[in-house]
Amino acid sequence: MQFEQLKLSNQICFPIYAASRLITRGYQPHLEKLGITYPQYLVLMVLWEEDGITVNDIAGKLILNTNTVTPLLKRMELMGVITRKRSGSDERKVLINLTEKGKAMREQAADIPLELMKSLQNNVISLDELMVMRDHLNQLIGFLKGKEYENLL
Repeated sequence: MQFEQLKLSNQICFPIYAASRLITRGYQPHLEKLGITYPQYLVLMVLWEEDGITVNDIAGKLILNTNTVTPLLKRMELMGVITRKRSGSDERKVLINLTEKGKAMREQAADIPLELMKSLQNNVISLDELMVMRDHLNQLIGFLKGKEYENLL
């Protein structure tokens, strides 16, 4: 076939994209019980690690633009999960803090990663293989975020 490079089966991006969508779908039943979406779950995980950080910090950790994160945070504030407050030292910065409800959700969400890992494991992929895959994807993400990738464009 001419244009072999355009075959879907020859792409690296498609299997990563498809796996991401399918894994996210696996989270849905667990997150519905908490009344949150997957992006909201990601924000909560960031805040459970470090509460009281800026919108920019959250966006950076999630590799998202602030204009994507801000509407998400506004919805989470309306849900009573977080608070948004301008920094006293720099009004350009908005600090995000968990509410008691947001902190309590951590306990409710604690088993979600384990449940998802159990559902992903089978005779084809072991837990160790999944961890190696995660580490390789993190290396790829680090590379793509770095200067090396920018020089290729």
